[in-house]
Amino acid sequence: MTFYDDYFINNNKRRFHSYLSDIKKIFGGRVQKLSINAGFTCPNRDGTKGKGGCTFCLNEAFNPSYCRKYESITKQIEEGIKFHKWRYNKATKYIAYFQTYSNTYASIEYLERVYSEALSYPDVVGIVIGTRPDCIDTEKINLLKKISTSKYVSVEYGIETCYNDTLMRINRCHDFETSVNAVVQTAAAGINTAAHLIIGLPGDDKDRILNMAKVISKLPLKSIKLHQLQIFKGTAMGNEYLQNPLAFTLYTLNEYIEIVIDFIELLNPNIAIERISGEAPPRYLLNQGWGLIRSDEVLTLFEKRLKERNTYQGKKW
Repeated sequence: MTFYDDYFINNNKRRFHSYLSDIKKIFGGRVQKLSINAGFTCPNRDGTKGKGGCTFCLNEAFNPSYCRKYESITKQIEEGIKFHKWRYNKATKYIAYFQTYSNTYASIEYLERVYSEALSYPDVVGIVIGTRPDCIDTEKINLLKKISTSKYVSVEYGIETCYNDTLMRINRCHDFETSVNAVVQTAAAGINTAAHLIIGLPGDDKDRILNMAKVISKLPLKSIKLHQLQIFKGTAMGNEYLQNPLAFTLYTLNEYIEIVIDFIELLNPNIAIERISGEAPPRYLLNQGWGLIRSDEVLTLFEKRLKERNTYQGKKW
């Protein structure tokens, strides 16, 4: 029996390590994420490290309509359940996803209060916390470790790229070494640790993107999210694109799928893949992007192409 037969076919019948399959095994069925806006900001927005935020960032492009910071956590969860009922009516359990900006960038008292409010809602079985790797410390990790003894907890770090010159170019205001330290410390505490990566940032050509798979594979990550570069109106990157579009490589859908397949061939198969692309309303995009195609449709094309290429995650790992 080959490694592929044993790990993929017998476990989830897919050619990649599916985060969704892992979650179904943990909870015995479908679990729906509910986005939460708890009013956080970032250290490179409030002047602590910088101003203006990351050059690519436009949170409004990703926040669902029910996710409003002036509403309580409880109200956002209620609205989120209503929002998702029509599409995901099989879900009976929910994970509160603290998504907007850096969701560990506050006092320990505030963090404990908002996390506890979310977890006290019926059928909320855990939390996912999106944050920057420079917004974590021992005290916060200990809080999350405590919560994880009774509820599912995952920390999703915005790593974006493993190259310091690219991080500097996008005004990230931290280096890759900071990401490594955050991931290692969080995982060492027994907390599920995830990473968000952007494929196609300016300066990251195909060779660097594929090398990033090798670098990321060495980290103690439970899962990753991959997103294509999207350029939004009104952002610093949007202005840079208008001034010098040749400085950017915006992949077509087919090109992107090929690169992601090349990437996951090199990726540690123990790292689950949560998503391979992002989507945003076209009204926010400076370029046409891929039109109205949804992320689940991209995933279908991706899996079809994996089969056509007779390949799978970790084939070249």
